[in-house]
Amino acid sequence: MTSHRVGQSATVQFGVVQSAQQVTLDSNAAQGALIGGTIGVLASGGGSRGRGAATGAVLGGAATAATQGNRTGIQYTVQMSDGSSVRIVSDQREIKPNDCVAIERVGNSANIRRASSDYCDPANAEAIRQVSDANRSEAGHCQAAKEELAAAEDEQAVDLASRKVELLCDD
Repeated sequence: MTSHRVGQSATVQFGVVQSAQQVTLDSNAAQGALIGGTIGVLASGGGSRGRGAATGAVLGGAATAATQGNRTGIQYTVQMSDGSSVRIVSDQREIKPNDCVAIERVGNSANIRRASSDYCDPANAEAIRQVSDANRSEAGHCQAAKEELAAAEDEQAVDLASRKVELLCDD
């Protein structure tokens, strides 16, 4: 199914969304940002067998748009708990300014999803460090679901993989 080993080379950081704006992926605004969500996997040709049926009209929404030329997404600017700032463009549209989010990176892929505000509370820093293995494992499961979606070969496989992505990758 996927060559990714769950939890391997995954990093998860938490921060607070400072801004959210729609951007065209090919624009100057999106350059230098992480590309996340389903659009990141499909646009990069993720999956072991290429894009499969996920690039067809079967999928709909932002993922199809990303592979067919309508390359828009939401660019989030996130103030990370360590004081740095990260920009990530994603098809995730439910995240709003002031939300606590997890920025997950697995290999060349990225994901943003809402997280409990407890993850953005500096008083919880040690507890967050101690549960980091579980967070990295979740990030790996999300990436595996996205790769399964990218490799889907028929409408049924796309539907199942899309549902897994929603369960494992979205807020």
